[in-house]
Amino acid sequence: MDLSHLRFIIIAVGLAVALFAGMMFMLDAGRRIALRQIELHGPDARIGVGIVDGAVYAMLALLIGFSFSGAATRFDARRALVAREVNAVGNAWRFIDLLPSDAQGPLRDGFRRYLDALIASYTTPTINRQQALLEPPDVARAEADIWSHAVASVLTPSGERARVLLLPSLDDMFSIVLEERLARRIHPPLVIYAMLAVTALAAALFAGYGVASKSIRNWVFMIGIAATVSMAVFVVIELEYPRLGLIRVTDMDRALEELRATMH
Repeated sequence: MDLSHLRFIIIAVGLAVALFAGMMFMLDAGRRIALRQIELHGPDARIGVGIVDGAVYAMLALLIGFSFSGAATRFDARRALVAREVNAVGNAWRFIDLLPSDAQGPLRDGFRRYLDALIASYTTPTINRQQALLEPPDVARAEADIWSHAVASVLTPSGERARVLLLPSLDDMFSIVLEERLARRIHPPLVIYAMLAVTALAAALFAGYGVASKSIRNWVFMIGIAATVSMAVFVVIELEYPRLGLIRVTDMDRALEELRATMH
């Protein structure tokens, strides 16, 4: 595990722990407020609590469900993009056979360099947002090299038959790689996460108010609800960044490595 992965995991765990601590504080605060109100107003202090906290719980469930569903959908889409990359690279590699023998060598060398650079960019990502969204220089150079060799080869009389298949396959391959990189920009607005955190804290406050008891603190209930929500948020963050955390798309990246191993 490199430094970028470790740093991201620490950030994700830190956010989950902070939310857990905040919910525990709000649960206890809600309990204290309820006990004080009961002392002042008696049992009437609990009138209407179920209606109010029910609305807050529903909003929290909606936000968690929306965030989890969206993150899981984007995670699956990222894996599907890598699968399309493998298919596109494999097709383009086969179409090189249509070129004259003397033109195939430089293009195949370029393919190997391109795939090596692409795999390296996936296995050693950066946590820096701007750098992660830009095309790595090694990938860009290898892409330009492949395209220039392919265009020069198909413009010769002996390379004419490869033109209608090779160039479109290369364009498809480069487009899918670009699509995967652009997919890294697709995340919910930060206001969604802010609203999720605020709603979780509000739900904890109302939950503490609703279960307040003078005799004991219900630690099982308090820890259980705070841990459940915090874990859900942690998983959402992990799914949103599948090249940095513990939940990753490395199984699909392995398919690229297997394809590279066949390029002798």
